[in-house]
Amino acid sequence: MTTHQQYVLASDNPGKLREMMAMFSPLGIAVRPQSDWQVPPGVEETGSTFVENALIKARHAASHTGLPAIADDSGLVVPALQGEPGICSARYAGPDANAAANMDKLLAALDGINGADRVAYFFCAMVCLESAADPAPLMATGRWHGRILAKRQGEGGFGYDPIFGVGHATESERQLSAAEMSAEEKGKVSHRGQALRKLAELVRREYDGINA
Repeated sequence: MTTHQQYVLASDNPGKLREMMAMFSPLGIAVRPQSDWQVPPGVEETGSTFVENALIKARHAASHTGLPAIADDSGLVVPALQGEPGICSARYAGPDANAAANMDKLLAALDGINGADRVAYFFCAMVCLESAADPAPLMATGRWHGRILAKRQGEGGFGYDPIFGVGHATESERQLSAAEMSAEEKGKVSHRGQALRKLAELVRREYDGINA
């Protein structure tokens, strides 16, 4: 991987863009959203894993811009449901489902399931490509362990955050949900925050090796 000053983010999510800019700017890298180059959104994610889908999105952005690209794919995994919602987390209740519908379906699927069988984790795969044809992309992953709560808690966050319980609590204590955490607190422990920090370190090491 050679040194570039500009990377394209295979997303137009402003939150992701802020995170990427903050992490990569100290390396002298400017990260810009794919919409700056009119990259067609909504590439079909045909992979069977988070890593495969992240690569599909990154290659799509790189092929349209000719720039190195960064992409991520993430979702919620519930072992008691054989890994669901998994890579279908955003469309668990259907192709046009919203967060509320997805949470309702998940809570219904776990009805009657208690204790340790409600454990879950968020997973994020993040990749960085030199080009669309890069045969050796940099890859990093993150896992955020928790459990599925019995009902929604909190108004913050997005996706499954209101039913994702974090930390430890006794039976008499109320477990905090991801939706009740500040953005700063969440960024320190979340799956995406973990993966982003790892990827930035991999990129830094590549640059150090090139410039040694």
